[in-house]
Amino acid sequence: AEGKTGYKIGLQMPHYIAVMQYADNRSLREQIYRAYVTRASELSDEGKFDNTANIGRRLEIALQEAQLLGFNNFAELSLFTKMADTPEQVLGFLHDLAARAKPFAEKDLAEVQAFARDNLGIADPQAWDLTYAGEKLREAKYAFSETEVKKYFPAGKVLAGLFAQVNRLYGVNFIEKTVPVWHPDVRYFELEKGGSIIGGVYMDLYAREGKRGGAWMNDYRGRRRFVSGSRIGQTQTPVAYLVCNFTPPVGGKESRLSHDEIITLFHETGHGLHHLLTQVDELGVSGINGVEWDAVELPSQFMENFTWEYDVLAEMSSHEDNGAALPRELFDKMVAAKNFQRGMFLVRQMEFALFDMLIYSQSDKGRLKEWPQVLENVRKEVAVVQPPAYNRFALSFGHIFAGGYAAGYYSYAWAEVLSADAYAAFEESGDIKATGKRFWMEILAVGGSRSAMESFKAFRGREPQIDALLRHSGFDVEAA
Repeated sequence: AEGKTGYKIGLQMPHYIAVMQYADNRSLREQIYRAYVTRASELSDEGKFDNTANIGRRLEIALQEAQLLGFNNFAELSLFTKMADTPEQVLGFLHDLAARAKPFAEKDLAEVQAFARDNLGIADPQAWDLTYAGEKLREAKYAFSETEVKKYFPAGKVLAGLFAQVNRLYGVNFIEKTVPVWHPDVRYFELEKGGSIIGGVYMDLYAREGKRGGAWMNDYRGRRRFVSGSRIGQTQTPVAYLVCNFTPPVGGKESRLSHDEIITLFHETGHGLHHLLTQVDELGVSGINGVEWDAVELPSQFMENFTWEYDVLAEMSSHEDNGAALPRELFDKMVAAKNFQRGMFLVRQMEFALFDMLIYSQSDKGRLKEWPQVLENVRKEVAVVQPPAYNRFALSFGHIFAGGYAAGYYSYAWAEVLSADAYAAFEESGDIKATGKRFWMEILAVGGSRSAMESFKAFRGREPQIDALLRHSGFDVEAA
């Protein structure tokens, strides 16, 4: 397009990750790494886009806003409407999870460094080598094809398997109905329980031209009981949209879903069930309404766990050539690959989250400019990969400076702990029906009518614990 020869590599995430993961040219990886980690800093573009002053100003404004509203710092203000109570509680959670995960991160790092030395001829692996070496190691350890996995999962059978799992959990049936829709691909299902219709969901699962990308659940209407007007005393049932962008059927053949797409389908269905299974009659707090931001992913991430149960996947699988179910051997490889370098991933997330919470917990305006030192201290505590001195990661950390996650980045790991711990209740129980009923009544049914922590404790009988997340991540909790 620019009339130049060769290839143009941008610094957008898909470009960057592709080079880091697959480029055999080590000098190219280093060049792209340096450009990526110094963008928006004094070290690139002659400092024209240096965000240092912007970060300082952002922290000042956040502190000023919080103190005008009667809080000591912005972290307290951020948490006021979240499930977590105080910055100290969040910091304790993050420090604990980091300490528990770090030994496994160190093992992950040692393994990939040894592989780089012994198999790739990289004597001293650097930051720009680790993703590349990690991908080569993953391929060597877990040799299976995502394309082959996809051949086992026809979309129709996957959807039937999803509905069967929801029925096992909550005794709810999905009944397809013919209603006006905005595209022929869209299907509408009513949710039925004990002969009564309790909600409805539109499912728009396939990609098409002009359709917004990604996957999401949104509500068309919420549950409410009318207290005035012509419908006084009547209850409005909730209706949701569930939208994905899976590969559409081609040439008369049924669409096949990857395992990642199955996870996405279960995830969004979890959000949908949170909205549809509510029993709260006040619209402002029924379903997903009024649920704290750091708890709203609990029902969705909870549903993802069932996509890692062999019996659930086997039930919805049928190979396109012979109708065979997913082999146990292939499933075991999928599980092993799922947890590959999980320790390194977790400590990296803890680095981001601790930095975020600490800089927004500062109550002294005069110390706001110390954020680079805060980051350095966090890295010394939790990181297993120390970046080069020129790394300016924070200057492009848009999540916490421009993306709404200020003093909230912890919520990614927080929701994972909640969902893993909730799922562990099903692992511990021999009665999926009774446990499912309790999850419905104590988590899904109550919506935002009470605090998410109260709801979790009502279901689990205690506050959340991180052991289940560590176990599901492939960690030996005793060793940790």
